[in-house]
Amino acid sequence: MSTIFRLSTLTAAIALAAAATSTNAADNGKYRIGVVTFLSGAAAGPFGVPAANSAKLMVETLNNSKVPAPYSKKGINGLEIEMVMLDESGGATKQTEEFRNLVQRQKVDAVIGYISSGDCLAIAPAAEELGVPTIFFDCGTSKVFDVVKNPKFLFRTGLDAVVDNIAAARYVAEARPNVKTIASIQQNYAWGQESWADFALAFSRIKPESKVVSEQWPKLGQGQYGAEISALSVANPDLIHSSFWGGDMEALMLQGGARGLFDNKTVVLTAGETGMEHFKGQVANGTIIGGRGPFGAFSPKNALNDWFRPTFVTQFKESPTYPAYKMAQAILGLKAAAEKSAKAGAMPTTDQVVNGLTGLSFEAPSGTVNMARTKGHQAVQSVSFGEYQFDAKSGKATVAKVKTYAGECVMPPDGTTSADWIKAGFPGAKCN
Repeated sequence: MSTIFRLSTLTAAIALAAAATSTNAADNGKYRIGVVTFLSGAAAGPFGVPAANSAKLMVETLNNSKVPAPYSKKGINGLEIEMVMLDESGGATKQTEEFRNLVQRQKVDAVIGYISSGDCLAIAPAAEELGVPTIFFDCGTSKVFDVVKNPKFLFRTGLDAVVDNIAAARYVAEARPNVKTIASIQQNYAWGQESWADFALAFSRIKPESKVVSEQWPKLGQGQYGAEISALSVANPDLIHSSFWGGDMEALMLQGGARGLFDNKTVVLTAGETGMEHFKGQVANGTIIGGRGPFGAFSPKNALNDWFRPTFVTQFKESPTYPAYKMAQAILGLKAAAEKSAKAGAMPTTDQVVNGLTGLSFEAPSGTVNMARTKGHQAVQSVSFGEYQFDAKSGKATVAKVKTYAGECVMPPDGTTSADWIKAGFPGAKCN
C-alpha cells in the first residue's frame, strides 16, 4: 500500500471519527486524547504518518488489552481511549487555534503531539493557560522550557536538540578523528539554528583545532538546494552537518549526491534514521545518522519492543521509524501517569495525571524513560549514532558502528544552558 493511499485513507477516517464524536465530548465515560501530527505536506510521509499510525495502533491495542505488561490493563485506567486526531499543517497560529478547540470544544482530557519546533513554542504557553496535560512527543527545540519556565501541565517525553548534537559531536570526534573543517546546512528556524549552535560549539570544545568553513540557511520546506550545494562544494569541508528532516532531508541527499557534494566527505544527519528505507544507494555508506534517541533502528531488545516492532510491521507493512516510537512512548507515559494514583476504573483527574507524570520513570519500546529534567517535565534517555550501510544485493539498509551515549553524558543539568555547559567543558557529565 502506498504512502499516499495510507495518508488519504487515514485522513478520511480521522475526519469521520472527529465529526461523529465532536458533540459527545468527555461525557461518554471514555478517556479522550487529542493527537496532533502532520497528515499533509512534506513532513507527513516520513514523520507525521508513521506517528499517526503508531497512535492508531497504540489506542487500538490498549483498548483491547493487547499491550504487554506493565500496560496490559484496558485503555487508560480501565477506561476506553477515544482519540481525536488533527493535522499539524498550517503554521503556529492555526495550531494554537486548533489546540484551544481541542480543549474547549472537543473537551479532550489530554493532548499529545507536535513535530515542528515552531508549533511547540506557540502551544507551550497555551497548554499552561488552559490547564490541560500536554505532552510534546517529538519537537526538539530546547527553548520550550524557556517559554514556560515553571511548567505544571506541559511535558516532553522525547529529547531535545541539545543531546542530539552533543552526542553527534562526540561520535564524529571518536569515529573521524582527522576531521578539521566543518560546514553546515540547516533549515532556518528554531530547530536548525539550535542544532547547529550546539553541534558547532560542542565540536569546537572537543576539537579546538577545528574550523567552520561554511554555513547555509535555506528556508524550511525550500525543496531545491542548488545554491547551497554550490557553496558547500566550494568550501570543500571534511564534514557536513545537517539537522534537516523529512522531505527536505531526502531532497538534500538526492540533489547533493547527484552533484558529488558528499564524495570523500563525512556527512552527519542528526535526524537521518527516518530516511533509511528510502535512501537506498543514493546515500553513501558511512553516512553518520541519528534517530533522536534510542528509537527506530537504534531501539533496544526488550519485551515491549519485541511486541511493538513486529506488530507495527504487520499492520502497516513498513518498519517503525523514530517518530512512531516517540508517539508510542508518549501514549504509554500518559497511561502510566494516569494509573499511578487514580482509583482503578475511575476517570483520572488532571492533577492525578500531571502529578503522576512529573518525575515519572516508565518503560517503553525504547527502554526506560526518566522524566528527570526541568523539575520532572523533560525526559532523559540515551541517544545513539551509527553509520548507514546499504546492501544492494538484499536491498536492505542497516546501521553499523553504533555508539550510545547516556542521557547524563549529553544533557545539561537543570539550571544550566547548553551553551554555558558546553563552554565549561560539560561539568558533571557521566560518560562511559
